[in-house]
Amino acid sequence: MKQFIKKIFYLFLPLFLGSIVGLLISSSIDYGVLLKPKFSPPGYLFPIVWSILYLILGISYYFFKENNKDTLEEDIAYFLSLGVNLLWSVFFFVLKWRGFTVLWTLFLLIMVSYLLYRFYLKYKLSFYLNIPYLIWIFYATYLTLGVYFLNQGM
Repeated sequence: MKQFIKKIFYLFLPLFLGSIVGLLISSSIDYGVLLKPKFSPPGYLFPIVWSILYLILGISYYFFKENNKDTLEEDIAYFLSLGVNLLWSVFFFVLKWRGFTVLWTLFLLIMVSYLLYRFYLKYKLSFYLNIPYLIWIFYATYLTLGVYFLNQGM
């Protein structure tokens, strides 16, 4: 039973935490009134994409843990990058720290890149599963920069 709970934890933690943060910040989301850069998706797409990405992140971490014994460095990188990711929404939507969030997004990009590098070294499937996540973080960086520059007076 303990192993089953551990597997569920690995698989669904990112999706669970992302859902909690989404619910907590939902009343603060002002995406609809912001000026957005070209190629910005409609607001309804974000929960769908993030749910898929969080699920992929959980699956890849589960596979990684099942196939590696010594994972301390990857564990730290995984949980730190997940925490940085989750805090982004609070900084951007609740606190409206748009400029800070640009820097935070760059930090997230570095953290996710490092995590994927560690996955690549020890279990390549976990790396490959997260390529869409990394691409989305690059896209989120573009969106964050665009929103910041287009809404500086707001």
